[in-house]
This record gives sequence, C-alpha cells and structure tokens, in this order.
Amino acid sequence: MTHKYTNNLINETSPYLLQHAHNPVNWNAWNKKTLSEAVKENKLMLISVGYSACHWCHVMEHESFEDSLVAQVMNSNFINIKVDREERPDVDQVYMSAVQLMTGSGGWPMNVIALPDGRPVWGGTYFKKEQWISALTQISTLYKEDPKKLYEYADKLEHGIKSMDVVHLNTDEPVFKKAFIDDAVKIWSKQFDNTDGGLSRAPKFMMPNNYHFLLRYAYQTNNQNLADFVNLTLKKMAYGGVYDQIGGGFSRYSVDTKWHVPHFEKMLYDNGQLVSLYADAYLISKNELYKDIVTQTLQYIKREMTTENGAFYSSLDADSNSPEGKLEEGAFYVWQKDELKKILKNDYDIFSDYYNINNYGHWEHDNYVLIRKEDDAVILKKYDLTEESLAKKKKSWEDLLLSIRDNRPKPRLDDKTLTSWNAIMLKGYVDAYRVFENKDYLDAAIKNASFIINYQLREDGGLNHNFKNGKSTINGYLEDYATTIDAFMALYENTLDEKWLITARNLANYTFDHFYDDRSKMFFFTSNNDQSLVSRSIEYRDNVIPASNSIMAKNLFKLSHYFDNEHFRKTAVTMLNNVKPEIQDYASGYSNWLDLMLNYTQPYYEVVIVGTNAKQKIAALNQTYIPNKLIAGSTSENALPLLENRFNPTETLIYVCVNSACKLPVTKIDNAIKLLKE
Repeated sequence: MTHKYTNNLINETSPYLLQHAHNPVNWNAWNKKTLSEAVKENKLMLISVGYSACHWCHVMEHESFEDSLVAQVMNSNFINIKVDREERPDVDQVYMSAVQLMTGSGGWPMNVIALPDGRPVWGGTYFKKEQWISALTQISTLYKEDPKKLYEYADKLEHGIKSMDVVHLNTDEPVFKKAFIDDAVKIWSKQFDNTDGGLSRAPKFMMPNNYHFLLRYAYQTNNQNLADFVNLTLKKMAYGGVYDQIGGGFSRYSVDTKWHVPHFEKMLYDNGQLVSLYADAYLISKNELYKDIVTQTLQYIKREMTTENGAFYSSLDADSNSPEGKLEEGAFYVWQKDELKKILKNDYDIFSDYYNINNYGHWEHDNYVLIRKEDDAVILKKYDLTEESLAKKKKSWEDLLLSIRDNRPKPRLDDKTLTSWNAIMLKGYVDAYRVFENKDYLDAAIKNASFIINYQLREDGGLNHNFKNGKSTINGYLEDYATTIDAFMALYENTLDEKWLITARNLANYTFDHFYDDRSKMFFFTSNNDQSLVSRSIEYRDNVIPASNSIMAKNLFKLSHYFDNEHFRKTAVTMLNNVKPEIQDYASGYSNWLDLMLNYTQPYYEVVIVGTNAKQKIAALNQTYIPNKLIAGSTSENALPLLENRFNPTETLIYVCVNSACKLPVTKIDNAIKLLKE
C-alpha cells in the first residue's frame, strides 16, 4: 500500500506512534534531536500524548491529524511531537500535571503547547477540528506578537508543576496505629456502592489495589461487613460486561454504575493485578466464580497477549471494524439478538436469561453487551438443570461464540513489551500458581522473569523500560524496578530459587544509586541518567496501578527482613511516614500505603522453612490466606540471614518468627498456621 504522506514516526517501534506515521502532520518522536530543533528554530512545540488503545485518540487523529488543512497550521507554526504515554510515562506525567493545573482535569488524548525550552503554556485533552485550529492559530499569533506573555505564564506554571509532586520529609516520629487505618476506611466507606459494588459513581474503575487492601484489612480485623462489600464488588465485576464473558479478561472500566458497558480496551496491567486479587479472594472464600475468572483471564493472556519468548504485549484496542467496515468501539465484543438465536438455536432462551439479552443487557444500535444478573442457583432452579449440565452448556456457548467472534475483524494489538506491566502480569501468574498449584502458571512466570533478566536487565545492573523488534530503546523508570523487585520476591517465595531474591536486592541497590532523593527520602520517577524535564517528579499517589514509591516502600520492608538491612528498614518507615498526613482524607488514593501500614499495626511474620521437603511444605502453607508474612526457605545449607545454621538433613523444620524472636520450630503445617494465628 502506498501512502501519500510519511513522517519521522516511520522510524519508531511503538504501535501508537506508527499509527500516525502517515498523517500529513510532520510528527516527530520525543528525543534530543527534536528538542534541540525546537530551540534552534525558536519554534513552539506541540506535544500530543496518547496510547494505542485510546478511543478518543483515534477520533482526534481521524478528525484533525489526517486533515491536510489542520496539518498545514501545525506544520507552519510548531515542532510537532507525538508521545506514547506508555513508552514515556515521565513526559506524560509532567505535561499531565500542567493540563490539570490549567484546566482542572486531564485525560487522553492530551495536547500541550510548550515553549522551545519545553515549558508548557497551553493544553487540554480532546478538541474538535474547529476548536483545534482556532486555539493553535491564537497561540501562534500571540507567540509572534507578544511572546513575553507566554514566557511569564510559563514561569508561573513551571512553579505550579514543581510543587505538585513535592514530598516533604516528615520529621514527626513515625507512629502507625490500627485506629488510624480504621478512621481512613470509615471515611472511605461513605463512598461505597452497596448495591453494585465499587464506588457510588460512574465511570467505574476496577482499582484492584483498593480491593486487595480492603480484602486483607477486612480479613485481619474480622470485619464481615467490609468483607461482604469486597465480595459484592468482585462478584459484580465478574458478572459485568467489563469482564469478557466469552473470551476472559477485563476491560479498563465501565461507563455505568453496574459494570455493564466497558470502555472496551483491555490493558495488561489491569488483568495482571485482577488475577492476583481474585486468586487471594478465592483463597479466603473458596468461591468457584473467582477461580473461573483467574482461569479464563490467564487463558486469554496466553492466547492473545503472550510472545514466543514469554513476554507479554501491552493492550488490545477498544475499536475494531463493524460488519459494515466502520471502525467502532466494542464491535468485536457485542452481539445482536437475531444473530444469537441463529447460533444458539434451542439454547437461546437459557442463554438470553443467563446473559441478559433483554433491556438489562441492551447497549445501543440493537447491540447487547453480555452481563450476568442472577447467581447460578437461580438459573438451575428455573430451568431444572444440574450444576454439571449448566457448566457444560456454558463451556459450549463460550467455545461456539469465541470461534465465531475470532472470525470478526480483531481489535488492534499494541505489541510492545513494557517491563513494569510484564512484572505485574508475572506477579499475577505467581499468585495464581501459589493458590491453584497449576504448574503451567509457574512455567509462564519463570519464562517471563527469564525474559526480563535476559533482555531487559543491562550489564550495568539497570533495567530498560520497553522492548520491541528485539530492541530496548528507553531507560527504565522507577515503576520498572519497583514492580520487578515485587514480582521477583514473589517468585523466590514460591520456588526458593535464590537468584530471584538476590536480583531483587541488587535492583533495589541500583534504585538508591540512581533514583533516590536524599532530601525527602523518597524515589524520583526518573533516573539521574535521564535527560531532565520541566520537573523531576516523585510518584506517590496510588492509582489504577499503585504508585512506584508505595510498591518500593513495601519492597524495602520485605528486603530489610530478608537481608537484615537497617537502611532498607528505615527508608520504608520514613517513606510511609512522609505520606501519612495525606492518607486519611483520600484513602482510595493511598491503598497500597495502607497495606504497608498494616505490616506495622499487626504482627508481621517471617516463616522460615528449611529441609529437604521445604517446597512441599510451602505449597501446603500457601493454601491458607496469610497476608502478614514472608517466606524464606531452603532445601540445603544456606547463608542468608534468615536461613543460616537452620538446615537439618533429617527433617524439614518450620520456624515462625516475629519482631526478631522465633517460636520453637515445628514440623507440621497445621501447627505453624496455629502459631501464625495466635
């Protein structure tokens, strides 16, 4: 296929950037050459940020960036830069802060105009073509006629951006009490939706870390009401259209309050975290629904999101071609009534009842998004079915509809690999293995961890952020280190292969050398080897993915136990104490910090299992939900601080330790669990 236009993005590897390579806009990637060109030509920069699975990014591209008149305005007045926010979260963070300051909100696509030195002066999200041309014309005129105004505004805005993510060292003595967490959850609970789960608003995001913390907190405090709310949320998400009832896996969020109609893009990081969450929820409740969710989601990841070398792709787009050949959101996933009647024949009535091919499940244009409303027991009674016969029916429906759906035009795949998201998915696989003991899950986890070590870990001890076509082009961010350390420690706890624990410790040491802020005792998002941006941010508020600093603080807490490292221990305490003043009023934005705080307010155990049968004992121990522990173990003599001088060749011993004191060793898992529940 020949293209009328080709710009510099043709040399990039990001699928999102390549999607814009044939726009008439003279797009450039964010790099030193482009930035120096802006300075040399003294031209304003137009920085447009999005990602491959973003619906409104595609809309704006089609309306504006494919239009030659718009391109003329952009090319004449600006150095135009396209940024994939997943490849360059550092650039995204800085300019998103600016847009939030200027407009009060943010989102994608994000479009910013900056001075030649990179400081922003104007920005917003999606613009219609006429608004876009008008804004660009006004700003370029102002820059020509009265640039001083823009420079004055840039000074003020720069100050605002730099103050947004400032963390001050909290010199108050660190005091972490259960009452503090109780109060935070009490304030938070006023927003709970006790009918459909989640928070009482739309759109509804899954926010896995919120529910992981609440699940643990409810369990450790015997709060049945809260446990019921978490289980309601997990059930409603699993029943909703936000979960792909036919192919497994979750979309990003639902646009309504009942988890029905999603924004149809599927992101790796959501699915990795949700696998971990549903696995732990199963461990407590033994609810088969949760097991099904984990099984189906991992089948989806294996089928559609995994490379030959064990790496994971990033996302699937929301949009795909409809039967009429028009790019539409959700076209791949929706069904029409007549179509289902033809496919399912005699089973249609039960299917339509089960998945609500009625007003409850209707979306728009005669399309239905499958959603469950009733528990299986209601359907069994109504249609006089056994559990086994319903399970058979469901399996045949899924297989049949999946095979038909696979013949539809598929959503675009963002086939780049990101270290941080891979580590999140790797942790999901490890957690699924820990709970369900399926060796395929462990094999997938080890294969992915080996990919990270072989392809993303550099000789200097640092990580790269991305991987595509055999190349890593971007230096790692704190999120890459934090998530990889977390996943590697989990892998160690389930395999006792010390390589993963030592690598985790080495990566932590690297972050102190390249990311640590001596002033605040927190970690910057970018390395000191990276080119500086308008501001060097510290990411500490938990979002859909927990903040890189909260993951890092939890990592240091655990590593301090494994290696008896006082510096790690003190840093974790200081980091939590720094954030503590902000937590209570907005607990949902600090749930991972609260999870760490539970390690200080409740007993936290070191479970040390040493002996030839250590792995079998660990597998047995893992069948009980014990969130307030770490596991160390060995099947032979070992010099790690927790393992030294504990090996006995004749029997496998379990040591339960808390606050640097160990109970007498036991040989039976039941006895160890009793010690952990005292």
